[in-house]
Amino acid sequence: MDPMKDLPMGFGMALAQNTEAMRAFCHMSPEKQQKIVAKTQSVHSKAEMKALVNSLSAEKKTFF
Repeated sequence: MDPMKDLPMGFGMALAQNTEAMRAFCHMSPEKQQKIVAKTQSVHSKAEMKALVNSLSAEKKTFF
């Protein structure tokens, strides 16, 4: 999976607004990326998507 090519549009737009979350997502394993993308299927609002993306920023701290 190309980390930025095959994303759902809403998720990609939310990532574009949070560069720290985008970096965290790009540093994840392909399996972890797929799990996150799968989670986007249960998101029903812009606020929920923003919360999901913001949670990636917190996860970034565990990578470094």
